[in-house]
Amino acid sequence: MKRIFLFLVTNIAVLVVISVILSLLGLNTADGSMGSVLAASAVVGFSGSIVSLLMSKSVAKHSVGAKVITQPNNETEAWLVQTVENQARQWNLKTPEVAIYQSPEPNAFATGASKNNSLVAVSTGLMQSMTRDEVEAVLAHEMAHVGNGDMVTLTLIQGVVNTFVIFFARIIASLVAQGRDGEESNSGAYIAVYMILQAVFGFLASIIVMWFSRQREYRADAGAAKLVGAPKMIAALHRLKGGGSQLPSEMMAMGIASEEKDSWLSTHPSLDNRIARLKNLQ
Repeated sequence: MKRIFLFLVTNIAVLVVISVILSLLGLNTADGSMGSVLAASAVVGFSGSIVSLLMSKSVAKHSVGAKVITQPNNETEAWLVQTVENQARQWNLKTPEVAIYQSPEPNAFATGASKNNSLVAVSTGLMQSMTRDEVEAVLAHEMAHVGNGDMVTLTLIQGVVNTFVIFFARIIASLVAQGRDGEESNSGAYIAVYMILQAVFGFLASIIVMWFSRQREYRADAGAAKLVGAPKMIAALHRLKGGGSQLPSEMMAMGIASEEKDSWLSTHPSLDNRIARLKNLQ
């Protein structure tokens, strides 16, 4: 409820600020069309993000062929479920669904519509290439994502930036397409400018989203270190070096690691930077 309240307050504040700025710039209209454009932009901007969040578990399972462990078939599966249960208890959360998917690459991810409706999945490659201590650290990292509410927060941030990408692209395109009488006179120009600006603004907005994605990885590493100890998390990150990732592109941000080097569009910090940050916590 706190997260929803903060979300509503933030968006109301954004609407007020934008209205004031538009009035000062003389761009506000008496008939409220600016407000209508902003409202429509918000609907479009948030709809896709929210639908993606609500469908995230089912899409993730389908994308990688993850099988949820409803009844452990062996000791390894029983250990996985028990470990996640113990970690969820430490976060005071409902135990997420625990799943395994077939992949030779070591990876894991967490997703879900809320803290108490989530999924934690690991690849067979991760289970085969890591020690139990290292797997425990990876699970703690994913549980930190769940406990921190990262899936919801990332969705809200994506929705906000989507809204402003659409809003400013529409406003600028309308100004460009206006004739001398102030009426839109060139629909072709409007569409062309709108599409170009949406692509440009979308690229710039993705830098903000990816920055947040990298910061949440640092926080999840710190959460794992607090839960199981920094040495275990450091060892797990060392093991991931050179492991690569075979997650679908739309799920790259969910994985335990992806890009090898930092960049403005990286979903994850480099493993070396993450290890260095953890060493500073010891």
